[in-house]
Amino acid sequence: MTDTGVEQAGDERGDTPRPWWADPGTWGAIALIALGGLAAAWVTFRLPGTPDKSAPAYYWAAKSIAFGLVLLGTTLLGHRHARATRGR
Repeated sequence: MTDTGVEQAGDERGDTPRPWWADPGTWGAIALIALGGLAAAWVTFRLPGTPDKSAPAYYWAAKSIAFGLVLLGTTLLGHRHARATRGR
């Protein structure tokens, strides 16, 4: 089967659709990092609602921070790449 009759996704400018994880953007990434830091501090200081076993709570806090950092890095690199492409 050939793809000659298949229309490519995107708009008139040739932009391709962004992946789902690119939607939150810079502020979403910063919010995830802050939320993970807040969760880690909550568990560290044993505030109300802290689980008896703290390892899973630290795991989810670290996972949130790591995902936020990856999202922030890819968003900033995407902005940098778009700015460099526009300058040509």
